Amino acid sequence: MSLIQIKVPATTANLGSGFDTLGMALSLYNIFTINEILPEDEYKCKIFGEGAFSDELKDAKKNLLVRSYLQACEEFNISPKGFSFESCNAVPLNRGLGSSSTAIVAGVALANVLSGNKFSESELLRVMTKIEGHPDNVVPCYIGGMTVSCWDGESLRYVRLPALPKNLNVIAAVPDFQVHTEDARKILPESVPFRDAVFNVSHASILCAAWAMGRWDLLRVGMEDRLHQSHRAKLFPGSTGEKFLREINNHPDCVATAISGSGPTMIAIVHGKAGELSKAMCRIFSDGGAASHFFVLNCASGTVISPC
Repeated sequence: MSLIQIKVPATTANLGSGFDTLGMALSLYNIFTINEILPEDEYKCKIFGEGAFSDELKDAKKNLLVRSYLQACEEFNISPKGFSFESCNAVPLNRGLGSSSTAIVAGVALANVLSGNKFSESELLRVMTKIEGHPDNVVPCYIGGMTVSCWDGESLRYVRLPALPKNLNVIAAVPDFQVHTEDARKILPESVPFRDAVFNVSHASILCAAWAMGRWDLLRVGMEDRLHQSHRAKLFPGSTGEKFLREINNHPDCVATAISGSGPTMIAIVHGKAGELSKAMCRIFSDGGAASHFFVLNCASGTVISPC
């Protein structure tokens, strides 16, 4: 018999100029179901959907949910209980949609639930961010919506912005190749010119202000970036990354576009119907020799924990 269900949304992060800072929850979910409490240090899992054949996910003690749960128990100084769980995954792995963050958020949230919900939102988010290393995925994953976060390695500050209006959707075009976060970090320069730093500060400021005030006409400008996207686009085969940032941004239906997370998923915010823009996004991947599929998503609420 199931005990607890944790429904955790995908996220798109690094949004344009908001490297390691801006992120949004998306209406695509991983669902973790706790079936049984077991003795300490005993864990069992079943994986369905994305990652069902991954040895790392199927090995319960290597599973990121369990590892995050144990780290949270250590951070909170509580005794860990064993458990069995099922993971039903709809979020693609290593595609820039926050699949690892769903496991981290679920693991830390589970530690809180099994200890009697003793810890505040800010305490939970601090531990989630410490495990992840940066806040732009885990914060929107847990509290939902569009978020702006600041993390100095110890202290976390965050603000939730209004959700996208109903007439704006998010297209996520997901190719059949992967980009690992470690590789996407390594390709970034150690330093950037001062003018590029100023460029990103100004554009990220416009992006946040425009989002807060509903100036959706300014999102395209706000997402312009000189810190990471031009470098990470080089990891895409067939120059598809550069082509995306150039062509999709100029598509008449596109409000703004960006590399999602560390890639290779590309996202575009679109007015109303998404058919033509979705086709154009997948066509660019196809021209570069990669198959792809797409999701049409909404800005989502955060993690939902419920008894079964």
